Amino acid sequence: MNADTTRTAAGSTSTQPASSADAAWRRDHFVSLLRFAEASIRADGAACWLDDEGRPDASHPVETWITARMAHSFAVGHLLGVSGAEEYAARALSGLREVLADAEFGGWLAARGEGDELVGTKEAYAHAFVVLAASTGKVAGIAGASELLTEALAVLDARFWEPERNLHLDERSRDWASTSEYRGVNANMHSVEALLAAHAATGDALWLERASAIGDQVVAWAEANDWRIPEHFDADWNPLLEYNADRPRDQFKPYGATPGHGLEWARLLLQIDAEAGTPGRRTAAAAALFDRAVTDGWDGEGGGGFVYTTDWAGTPVEPRRFHWVAAEGAATANVLARVTGDARYAELEREWWAWIREHLVDAEHGSWHHELDTENRPSGLTWVGKPDVYHAAQAVILPELPLTGSFAASAQKAGQILA
Repeated sequence: MNADTTRTAAGSTSTQPASSADAAWRRDHFVSLLRFAEASIRADGAACWLDDEGRPDASHPVETWITARMAHSFAVGHLLGVSGAEEYAARALSGLREVLADAEFGGWLAARGEGDELVGTKEAYAHAFVVLAASTGKVAGIAGASELLTEALAVLDARFWEPERNLHLDERSRDWASTSEYRGVNANMHSVEALLAAHAATGDALWLERASAIGDQVVAWAEANDWRIPEHFDADWNPLLEYNADRPRDQFKPYGATPGHGLEWARLLLQIDAEAGTPGRRTAAAAALFDRAVTDGWDGEGGGGFVYTTDWAGTPVEPRRFHWVAAEGAATANVLARVTGDARYAELEREWWAWIREHLVDAEHGSWHHELDTENRPSGLTWVGKPDVYHAAQAVILPELPLTGSFAASAQKAGQILA
């Protein structure tokens, strides 16, 4: 990446050093995100989808991945001293155990709808987030988290792990009898995050070994594809580069390359090294993924913001801006700056936070706009409402924490800085 590609956002404050005011804003904003998310946790612990103003949206079922992300986020908040966060973390973990767990066949349902309707299949993606929530809950001392983690790891291992490939399959039927032919990188990305957290919570080397193996396989695929990560595969793990070409805005399985995932994987590779005690082993790969994602994804000529997807030559396919991509960009720039000492990453981090605060943070209703159009105006074509504070909360508090393999371990080391 040359100097021209790193200075693109209008009104950039990238030449200004971080200040104590920035740190104070980050800490206050992290708490405000958790306060916004409190409305999502029902009395039974399952997490509702929230609309743009933070009200539960009954048109959506309660989903395992959202409930688990909220349990994780509140448990991190408890570790950092946020008042009331322990209660919400405990309730969300209870929702995973009592509402979203499948009492008949084991594991976790994708969702429950109105009238207790069962929705969806069994997904590695959702199960990875249950592992993450339970791991963070265990580190935070939340009641029942340790037992939940033991169960969730056993299910992820027995039902989704493909030992001959060192990867997780994607989806199975509710009764586990049939397996989808589809394989995907997204579920494995969040499995790496979850396994790193599980290693921190249990000390079991197996989970770190698996996280490392998955990460190294994705690096190999990306390096062979000009550092654009193939996302979709068949049952034999052959890349399907044209998968969902007719669904460019799919929330979880869009066509093409996803710059946000390149950014997220870059951070996770550095966290693998932090957890494994192998500093530098994956830094070059992380930097290559980051540079490719920024070159392809950051729309400097359009007033800033990351596009959602590109084709395999780097041309934008879905140019709308999703909040989680910017969050991952800022978070990864922060980690790369720490690991490498290269000032350009810190410069980009400051630039992107200026853009985030101008365009994504909703000062009126709270949280972040989840989607912007190409003019950086709030939109709702793919993401309607504000169901998730997980990406934003992690990104905003990360600069205040030491670097480890998981947010739980980092928050534990930082102590109750928000008390």
